[in-house]
Amino acid sequence: MAASEEHDSPTEVPQPAVEEEETKTFKDLGVTDVLCEACDQLGWTKPTKIQIEAIPLALQGRDIIGLAETGSGKTGAFALPILNALLETPQRLFALVLTPTRELAFQISEQFEALGSSIGVQSAVIVGGIDSMSQSLALAKKPHIVIATPGRLIDHLENTKGFNLRALKYLVMDEADRILNMDFETEVQKLQRAALKNPVKCAVSSKYQTVEKLQQYYLFIPSKFKDTYLVYILNELAGNSFMIFCSTCNNTQRTALLLRNLGFTAIPLHGQMSQSKRLGSLNKFKAKARSILLATDVASRGLDIPHVDVVVNFDIPTHSKDYIHRVGRTARAGRSGKAITFVTQYDVELFQRIEHLIGKKLPVFPTQDDEVMMLTERVTEAQRFARMELREHGEKKKRTREDVGDNDDTEGALGVRNKVAGGKMKKRKGR
Repeated sequence: MAASEEHDSPTEVPQPAVEEEETKTFKDLGVTDVLCEACDQLGWTKPTKIQIEAIPLALQGRDIIGLAETGSGKTGAFALPILNALLETPQRLFALVLTPTRELAFQISEQFEALGSSIGVQSAVIVGGIDSMSQSLALAKKPHIVIATPGRLIDHLENTKGFNLRALKYLVMDEADRILNMDFETEVQKLQRAALKNPVKCAVSSKYQTVEKLQQYYLFIPSKFKDTYLVYILNELAGNSFMIFCSTCNNTQRTALLLRNLGFTAIPLHGQMSQSKRLGSLNKFKAKARSILLATDVASRGLDIPHVDVVVNFDIPTHSKDYIHRVGRTARAGRSGKAITFVTQYDVELFQRIEHLIGKKLPVFPTQDDEVMMLTERVTEAQRFARMELREHGEKKKRTREDVGDNDDTEGALGVRNKVAGGKMKKRKGR
C-alpha cells in the first residue's frame, strides 16, 4: 500500500454519500474491537473522510494511492489497516513506512505505539542524525513496524547484516510526492515499481486546497521592515502560539536570536541542529514551554502540533505547494487558525502563484503603520545583537567542533561563548 501520487490510471473510488458518512464508526469500517478501543482512548470518535474511504479497501489488501488535505487523518488511514492485518497474521518486519523528514518519522512511530500499545506492537525509527549502531541493534530485534527516512534505510539495507525487507507485507510512502522529489528517487522508484499493482485512488480532495476554518491573510511590506512587522504581529496576537517559517537555516537562527533579545520565548528548528536538539525544540514547543517555533520547511510536512494558533510565512515559500503544507500546521482536525504571509517587493510573483493554486484572493492583515514604526529602534538594536551572537556562535563552531552543552535554546543560550574551549584558545583574552 503506498500513499503515492503517480501511477498508471488507478481505479477511482466514488465519494460516499453524506448520510453514510455521519453514521460510520471505526467498527463499521471493519476495524477490530481492540483497535476501536485504542481509537476511543486517543479521542478519535469517528473516522475522517480519507479513513472512511481508505480503511475498508486496505483491509481487503488493495494497493492504495491516498490524496487528502493536510490534517485530515492520513496516518490513521494507513496505521489502522496495518495493525489490523498484523493482528490476523502476526510476523516480524511486517510494514515499512517511508517519510521525508525525521520529525515526521518519530511522530508516526508515536501514533503506531499509541494505537498498538494494547497489542504490544514494536516499532523502530531509522533516521539520519542518530547513531546507526543502536539502530542496527533495534533492527536485529526484528520490530513489527519500521519507520524510516530513505537515506538511512538504504544505508542499513546495504551495511547491516541480516536485515532485509523480503518478508515485508506493507509499504507506506507518507508525503510521497516529497519523497519522490528527494535525491533518493531511483531507490524509491524501485520500491514503488515493486509495490503498486492495480492501485485504487482514494481522493478526498484532488485539487490543492486549504482547510475551511483557516483564516488566511497577507501583508505587503518593504523587505527592510520585515523584522519590525513580525514583532508587531507577535505583540498584536500575543497569547497565541506561533509557527514562523523561514527559508534558510541561517535566517531561522538569526530571527530566533532577534526575538529572544526582545524577550519572546522563541525556539529554532532547522536542519543544521543536531537531532537531539531538533527533538528537544519540538518537544518544548509541544509542551507549551515555548510559544514561538521558528522553522525551515523541515517542519512544514505532517507535523501534528494541535495548539498552533498562527502560522507566519516570514519568507514566502518558493514552491506554492509548500504554502499549503506550512499553513496546514494550524487549523488541524476541525480547529480554527490563522495564517499570515509576508510579501515583499521581491515576492509578488510567488504570491500570485500561491493565490492561483488555492484559487482564492487573500485579504490584507490589518496593521497600524505608525505603531509598527515605533518599534523600529528596538528591533534595529536587537538585530545588531542577533548578528553579533550569530557571528560569535559561528566562530565558536570553527574553534571547537564538538557540541557545547545542550542548552541551545535557553535564554542565555549563547552564554556558552564565554567558556572558551581549552588548549591554544587560552591565549585569547578572557571576556
